[in-house]
Amino acid sequence: MNPISPSRFVQVALPLPLPVLFDYRPPAGTGEIPCGTRVLAPFGKRKLVGVVVGNMAESSLPQSRIVTIERVLDGCEPLLNEELLGLLRWCWRYYKHAPGEVVFNALPPVLRKASGVLPPEPVQFRLTEAGRGALAQPPGRARLAHQLLALLAEAPATAETLRAWKPSWRKVLATAMDSGWVEEQAEPAAILSAFDGLELTPDQQRVVAAVTADFNRFRCHLLDGITGSGKTEIYLHLIEQVIRGGRQVLVLVPEIGLTPQLLRRFSKRLGIEPSLYHSGMAEGARAASWAAARSGRAKLILGTRSALFLPLQAPGLIILDESHDSSFNQQDGFRFSARDVAVKRAADAGIPILLGTATPSLETVHNARQGRYHWNRLRERPTGAGSPAWFVQDMRTLPAKGGLVEPVMEHIGRTLSRGEQVLVFLNRRGYAPVLLCHECGWHAACHRCDANLTWHRAMKTLDCHHCGHRQRVPDTCPECLADALHGAGEGTQQLEQVLTDRFPGTDMYRFDRDQVTRKGAFEEMYDQVRTGGSCILVGTQMLAKGHHFPTVTLVVIVNLDQALYSADFRAMERMGQLIIQVAGRAGREDRPGEVILQTHHPDHPLLEELLSSGYEGFARLLLEERRVANLPPFSFQAALRAEAGSRDAVMAFLNDASDCYSSEVTRLYGPFPALMEKRGGRVRWYMLLQGDGRSAVQATLDTWLPAIRRLSSSRQVRWAIDVDPQEF
Repeated sequence: MNPISPSRFVQVALPLPLPVLFDYRPPAGTGEIPCGTRVLAPFGKRKLVGVVVGNMAESSLPQSRIVTIERVLDGCEPLLNEELLGLLRWCWRYYKHAPGEVVFNALPPVLRKASGVLPPEPVQFRLTEAGRGALAQPPGRARLAHQLLALLAEAPATAETLRAWKPSWRKVLATAMDSGWVEEQAEPAAILSAFDGLELTPDQQRVVAAVTADFNRFRCHLLDGITGSGKTEIYLHLIEQVIRGGRQVLVLVPEIGLTPQLLRRFSKRLGIEPSLYHSGMAEGARAASWAAARSGRAKLILGTRSALFLPLQAPGLIILDESHDSSFNQQDGFRFSARDVAVKRAADAGIPILLGTATPSLETVHNARQGRYHWNRLRERPTGAGSPAWFVQDMRTLPAKGGLVEPVMEHIGRTLSRGEQVLVFLNRRGYAPVLLCHECGWHAACHRCDANLTWHRAMKTLDCHHCGHRQRVPDTCPECLADALHGAGEGTQQLEQVLTDRFPGTDMYRFDRDQVTRKGAFEEMYDQVRTGGSCILVGTQMLAKGHHFPTVTLVVIVNLDQALYSADFRAMERMGQLIIQVAGRAGREDRPGEVILQTHHPDHPLLEELLSSGYEGFARLLLEERRVANLPPFSFQAALRAEAGSRDAVMAFLNDASDCYSSEVTRLYGPFPALMEKRGGRVRWYMLLQGDGRSAVQATLDTWLPAIRRLSSSRQVRWAIDVDPQEF
């Protein structure tokens, strides 16, 4: 049959976990629906919001099976531009994920509903000439209106300003507008203030010049700077130039907790309020930020990995701060690496991207060594502060209390006596990682996970930090009924208690997920530490993510030995990154810093390399190990993950998947249990596909996945493909 018109059919992405797009007819009398437009489409007995991603003259489906879209939800201009749609197409093809779920990941929650609309452009209210005349007259009985006119005579005001002036402002404003005294106008975009940039060091100037030279083309720059080397100052100088050139800057941070301090610094130095975008925002605020990015009003956007998919009108630069951080990897649902997708987006847009970190991932180091990324090194601190001095404390023959041995306790005491601050790092929250009976050996284990329950003494609970299960602490041993329950191991709560007992009267701040659950709690403690005197900070890895504590001179790393012999080949890389990042909190201002690393393995060769040669030498040695073992980045992987309530169902599916695998260019390994086989009551195993080239892995997946989907056993488990997996 000949096509009736060039746009006889449209392809629609629907928010369903299915690896296909859906063909529909446009509504009668509708011209070509632009790609990126939302539509309301019938799907069985339901009506779903979808996004048009293609127009076609013909469909491969029988005509009787193609139904008509009920209505178009957006106006003549699509919500998603072609640049962003191209990135989303690449994502669902590369990561082998359902197209509809990938596309809807780029929409704020408000716009995933049929009733959702774009928030209106922000407006302000200003005084008219008639209003000035009314202001010159006595107020009479219109006293409140007269006050409003006086307020607007000083400067136009937004709704937020009027709300702060008078809770009942809307009624007063309506009266003034009806009288012609006040009119509405579009709120002008924020203008950069005179940039108060600090003087850059020669190394910083070279980085700024290198990135500036690439403003009109794609290039990936690695900003490899030691902690405290002034990476944020480089960001500020580049942001200022891009915004003055009329383009937008997207700054990504690994976690929401990093946004408040960057927000304050950017606002103070640039004179504009960055637009925030992350999952912790209210729906309305998130939609407003999304709309501001799309219209181009938001010149500087600061957000987490979800902000990567904002529809920027005029992108000019992408910055990833702490680009090594594992939080940039989405580990459930649509699994992707925000770092890799950001590089792809910058390439598509023809703009530079800057990966800032003190501890680049091995993949990033490899790309820099191969010349794919421009490697910018910063090895000195602008303040003149030197790198902290390292001390390795051998724990093998010393008793420990709360995880700390006596020589370290004495060192902490000397530091506090000088009026300085101490950071004690332990990446384990709670009071103790396990509660056990000293009589019979019983220990509290999670019945839903292959993990022990963590004892939270203050709350008198046993918590699983993997599935969220919680139960009360028993009074006696459930097995032998003995009153002999004690904690084994250390957590941040126990460490806090031990340090409080040893140093009474010293201010103590605990930074972990249990302590900072309340909104704004982290910022409150952070500000108290920065402005206060001698104190001790106890915390988990949230303290390692770029925070600046000017008075911290001593960092104590309690124990990271578990990473030295982990089954995960990435464990050593993450351990090295964590050690360097935590150590970088020490001695960032005028006082020298010290780092004490407690360990039972002081002679471990990789640990010695890290402390003697720094992170770059450590990364070089790890890369050589990876090359010999043919592990990423010298090979490419995809994991087939499966989970179910029983091991039999998982094994049956993975064995069937293995039987239908056929490739001469890749290799298949497994099945293997996950490092934690049982989690949340579900058994988890996986198979690993590996090839020497990225294209070989992709080609294998394109033929293997359709065969897997046809397996009857695939419907008995929950399974997913994970391309470039980061965790097992």
